[in-house]
Amino acid sequence: MKVLGKFIFALIFLTMTVKASPQEKYASDIVSTSAGNVEMFFIGHGSLMFSLNNYYIYIDPVRSSGSYDNLPKADLILVTHEHGDHLDTELISDLRKESTIMLSNQNSASKIPWAQIMKAGDKNMINGINIEAVPAYNIVNVRSPGQPFHPKGVGNGYVLSFGDKRFYVAGDTENTPEMKELKNIFVAFLPMNLPYTMTPAMVADAAKAFKPLILYPYHYSDTDTTEIINLLKNTDITVKIRNLK
Repeated sequence: MKVLGKFIFALIFLTMTVKASPQEKYASDIVSTSAGNVEMFFIGHGSLMFSLNNYYIYIDPVRSSGSYDNLPKADLILVTHEHGDHLDTELISDLRKESTIMLSNQNSASKIPWAQIMKAGDKNMINGINIEAVPAYNIVNVRSPGQPFHPKGVGNGYVLSFGDKRFYVAGDTENTPEMKELKNIFVAFLPMNLPYTMTPAMVADAAKAFKPLILYPYHYSDTDTTEIINLLKNTDITVKIRNLK
């Protein structure tokens, strides 16, 4: 069964570096879906860009994560929460065009008047892409007693469904019960840095519970990524390391 799974994986997942395009500075991976090829661009830290049929989706775009020079304007912007390494109001203004839609948690929307609020459990359909907001919060890690870095009820993660494939971008969170209950996730981006989000062991615990086919650690700072590779080496989960410090 594992051999068959790896064969199928090889047919539907391609890895490439973008060439001769405005995004050529960033590596990208492509996933084939029933809606078309989804290309994932790794800008850095918690910042990603997805494209599908020339429709561009930015997730937590901030200039501190990488250069946005010559990147296309946004069709859709998703912001997980209002911390400065996830919300950049000036960049969002620069990426905006007349038809751009932004979805975010409530605190981020308070700083971007045209943003639409999504709360945990909310669903939205934009351009045929189903978007679900998932809770993102700390359970263990705190600034001080009773003050978690990311309180429950504030931040979001997002599950995006492109045709038959579900992509999960977790935001800043730990391995919450809600995360572990996710189903049918093809690609997952999970944060991995202390003291703000998860240890490699926490990431492995979550991944073993909801079993994404592909896992990208992101927002990992100086965390040793070989640890998560070792923790998941005897599973059916493929760990891919990209420059997402």
